[in-house]
Amino acid sequence: MTPSPDIKLRLAVEQAVIDKKITESAATNLLRWLTEPQYQRYVPAISNMIEAEQFAELDRLFWEVIPFGTGGRRGMMSDFGSATINDRTIAESANGLATYFKSFSKRKTGKAVIAGDTRHRSTDFAKLTATTLAANGLTVYLFDDYRSTPELSFAVRHLGCDVGVMITASHNPPSDNGFKAYWSNGAQVLPPHDKGIIECVYQSKEIPTIEFDQAVAAGKIQMIGKDVDDAYTNAVLEQSLSSERRISAVFSPLHGVGMTAVHRVLEKAGFEQLKVYEPHKTADGNFPNVPDHLPNPERPQAFAPIIAWAEKTDVQLILASDPDADRLGACVRGADGKFVHLTGNRIGVLLTDYVLSKGKASGKLTPQHYVVETLVTTPLIADIARAYGVQAVDNLLVGFKYIAQTMDNLGPEKFLIGVEESLGYLTSGYARDKDASVAALFLMEHAAELAQQGKSLLERLDEIYTEHGYYLESQRSEVCEGSRGQAQIAHLMQTFRDLPPTELAGLTLSRVHDFKLHEIRDLPRNVRATDLPEPSGDLLIVETAPAKCQLRFAIRPSGTEPKIKFYFFAKTQAAAGQSLDEVKNETAETLNAFETELSQWIRTVIANS
Repeated sequence: MTPSPDIKLRLAVEQAVIDKKITESAATNLLRWLTEPQYQRYVPAISNMIEAEQFAELDRLFWEVIPFGTGGRRGMMSDFGSATINDRTIAESANGLATYFKSFSKRKTGKAVIAGDTRHRSTDFAKLTATTLAANGLTVYLFDDYRSTPELSFAVRHLGCDVGVMITASHNPPSDNGFKAYWSNGAQVLPPHDKGIIECVYQSKEIPTIEFDQAVAAGKIQMIGKDVDDAYTNAVLEQSLSSERRISAVFSPLHGVGMTAVHRVLEKAGFEQLKVYEPHKTADGNFPNVPDHLPNPERPQAFAPIIAWAEKTDVQLILASDPDADRLGACVRGADGKFVHLTGNRIGVLLTDYVLSKGKASGKLTPQHYVVETLVTTPLIADIARAYGVQAVDNLLVGFKYIAQTMDNLGPEKFLIGVEESLGYLTSGYARDKDASVAALFLMEHAAELAQQGKSLLERLDEIYTEHGYYLESQRSEVCEGSRGQAQIAHLMQTFRDLPPTELAGLTLSRVHDFKLHEIRDLPRNVRATDLPEPSGDLLIVETAPAKCQLRFAIRPSGTEPKIKFYFFAKTQAAAGQSLDEVKNETAETLNAFETELSQWIRTVIANS
């Protein structure tokens, strides 16, 4: 029989709910940890916190059971708590993955590969995952040190594994870590596997384990390293589309694993003018020399110290990968000598243009070849693809796993490039997750070739805009933390569904594409106009009526962070006699005014929630 928590503790928790010091969901999870046998080791610490009336902290630790999102399970680390990353939630994740795999495959054993990045406790969590999977009967391959997420994806396929795990929280703050689960194709898990795994996670009671050294001695855990590194590096180098290497650049791993992946690839490719930004070279989970300790190359601020250094050199291109080296950011020196930070959309445009132009020059492009992007990535990529006479798959939900799924559905042989606006890129079929290494290789090659023509990547972008029209994208997020934040996000999404704005900054909003309800609604009445087919997800896209500057924006809750995200897209065709600079300024003014009024509308909704 399950023991009851001390009646005094239960009453204290119940009273805290009544006093609104703790949410009901937190109380439910908290009482579960106090009563169920598998959590008994944590009872003394939890009891002490209840007696000390630390209910705000307890709510933070228990307000939810940390879910699988678009990037797996990710969040703040702590010693315990259902809403955090800790020994218990990592072990539950590994056990759930093993249990589900064995149930789904009808097998008692299989193979798994595990890697971790440079974050705090990544090594510990990787070993804990390894011993949990090994105790469940799987043969485990464990990298001997930190490695990149794309190498883990590659290793799943290269080693013929059934599942894989990457311990990382990507570009999150130092306080966070996470557990990314991969299936046998090397991609992050998709439905129905993700739901099946999390159900097994929730059902985990006593979790089997084995002592690490004993498992290694018995061959149940096998350490891997150089052989897989070499195979991965060679697989990336095989994607090379040019022999031109004359470009001066600097690379920063932002204290992450990029030296083992991006730098290794570029060095072996023969880019002799490549430098490393030394203050970011050391692997360090505190990310000490990155502004605000936020190692996200999407943020221009992350590049500030590198730019200050690079402006005193002849460097033309700055590259930076995030801590697990699956995302690549870049800055390009402009004609005035100042560096310009490229968004993920603009890097994606340049890479797509490069891949397709090389394919056309080789005479190998066919109508069966295809480019893939998500619904929140710039539509310019699809326009470029169609202009080259290849297919564009541009209706995917957010998450690179959907790009991987498309690769497998359509066949990797004709896959050209996949792009996600959050700095995610992949080409060819050697992996099934985004890879900063191949993106860096292509961007360096493209920049080197342009340099020999007396051009920069920025000038090539302008040529693309002149041909296709000017596209401008931006995004913003509303951070809503904790249980109250979750309610605010749900309220915002519901308000956008029920009572969306109909006019902003002088632009009329005309249509809502609702991927959850599978319908397109006409505004201002917000009535159903037609069905909207797959995909299915909590995503809205709102369009303006036809105008010289056409605008649309997408809204979705983040799958990995406590925020709701907004993505803005504008396109303007130059009028007769209008310069590109004039079009850029006009588009930026229109988009800024639109974002400002939408932000005011959002603040009003949140204030009334």
